[in-house]
Amino acid sequence: MFNANNSSYPTIQADLVIEARWIATVASQQPLLENHAVIVQAGNIVEILPIAQARQKYSATSLVCLDEHVLIPGLINLHTHAPMSLMRGIADDVALMPWLHQHIWPAEQAVVSETYVQDATLLACAEMLSGGITCFNDMYFYPQATAVAVNQAGMRANLGLLVLEFPSAYANDADDYLQKGFAAHDSWRNNPLISTSIAPHAPYTVSNKTFESIITYAEQLSLSIHTHLHETLDEISQSEAQYGLRPIQRLAEFGLLGPNLVAAHCVHLLPHEIDLLAEYGCHVAHCPNSNLKLASGIAPLTQLLAKGVNVGLGTDGVASNNRLDIFAEMRLSALLAKGVSGDATVVPAHQALAMATINAAKALGLEHKIGSIEVGKLADLAAVKLSDIATAPYYDPISHLVYACGREHVTHTWVAGELRYSNGVYANIEPNELKEIINTWQPKLKQHKH
Repeated sequence: MFNANNSSYPTIQADLVIEARWIATVASQQPLLENHAVIVQAGNIVEILPIAQARQKYSATSLVCLDEHVLIPGLINLHTHAPMSLMRGIADDVALMPWLHQHIWPAEQAVVSETYVQDATLLACAEMLSGGITCFNDMYFYPQATAVAVNQAGMRANLGLLVLEFPSAYANDADDYLQKGFAAHDSWRNNPLISTSIAPHAPYTVSNKTFESIITYAEQLSLSIHTHLHETLDEISQSEAQYGLRPIQRLAEFGLLGPNLVAAHCVHLLPHEIDLLAEYGCHVAHCPNSNLKLASGIAPLTQLLAKGVNVGLGTDGVASNNRLDIFAEMRLSALLAKGVSGDATVVPAHQALAMATINAAKALGLEHKIGSIEVGKLADLAAVKLSDIATAPYYDPISHLVYACGREHVTHTWVAGELRYSNGVYANIEPNELKEIINTWQPKLKQHKH
C-alpha cells in the first residue's frame, strides 16, 4: 500500500521525467552531466538531479529513459527562409545574384501565396523537428501563413516581417510590407511560441527612407531587426557605387547597429567592421554551408568570436543550402575555422554547440527561456542517440555531437515539454500531408529549375 510518509516512494507527480545517460546542459556550471534526469512541469524545467534521486522523489505522467543518448537543448536555426523548402535543388551551382534574379525571384513570383507559404513552412518544420531544431528565425513573405504552420507543428519561431522596396504578390511597396507585417504581428501577439522581428531584406533592396522608418517602428514596438549583411562582394561594391559607403557603415550612420540587430552572413568584413559589430553588441547568424554553396566566401568566424561578437548558426533557406541541418552547420563551422586559421584549437566542440543553442537564443532575446538545460527554462530539448555503429565508441559526448553525430541520430524533440517528434513520427504532422504538399507544388516549380 502506498504511504506518502514513506521516503522509499516518490511523493511528487511530474508531467515529464527524462532520464539520460548524458546531459549537455550548455550551462557555464556543469556543462556535462552523467546519469541525470530532467524534471518538467507545465513546460518548464523544475529540477535536474541524479537519476537515483529523481526516482525517489518523483513519479512521472510521462517517463522517457534515454540510456544510450545525450540530451541537448533544442537547436536554434538563427537564419532561414522556411517557405523556400519546396525550392530545394531548384537552382544549384549558380552564383548568388544570378541565382536570385534568374531563378528564385521568378519562381517566387509564379507560386508564392498564403497557401504556398503555409504548405512549404510545414514541410520545413518537419525537417527541422526531425533534426532536433526547436526554434527558427525566419524571413519571408506572408508571415501569418508561416505562423499557421508553426502552430500546427508546435515549434517555436521568431518571424521576420519582410520589407522590400519592390512589389510582390504579397505587398506593393515598403510601407505596404510594413503595415501587413504589423497586422500579422498583432495576430500572434499572445502566442507563446512566436516572437517577431522586422526583417528588411538587405541593404541593397531597402532604401534609406525605409531604414529610417524601420528604426522608428522597432523602437516603438520593441522589436528586433533581422537582415542580410555583407553576404557578397557584389553587395558591397554596389553600395559603394550607389551610396559611397560600405553597407555596414551605411547602417551605422542610420543608428541601425545595436543589440537588437541579427545580421546574417557577414562574410566580407574589414577589421574595423568587426570592431563595430562588437562595439554595438550586434549578433551574427553564421551560415557556412550556404556561403560556400553560393561561393559567397568564408566568414571571419574566429575574428568575430575573438572580439566578443555573439555568433549563432543558421542554415539560410533550403534553396541555397539544400538542408535545414544545424548539425551540419556546427561541424562545418568548426572545421572551416580551424582550416582557415591554421589553429586546430579554435572553435572547439563546446563552442560550436553553444553557437547552435545559447548564442542563438541570446541573439533572439530568448536566452532567459531557451538555449540551455537549466532550472527555470522551458523544456525545449532534443535527444541524440550515441550507440549506433557510426558513432561508437564515444569518449566525449559533446565532441561527438559536433564531429560524429548527424541529424539522423536525433530520436526525440520536445518543445516546452511537449513531444513533437519521436523516431520518425510527428505529433501534429501526417506523412501523407507532406507528400500531398510536395506533389502539389513540385510540378509548378519544376519549370523554374535551370
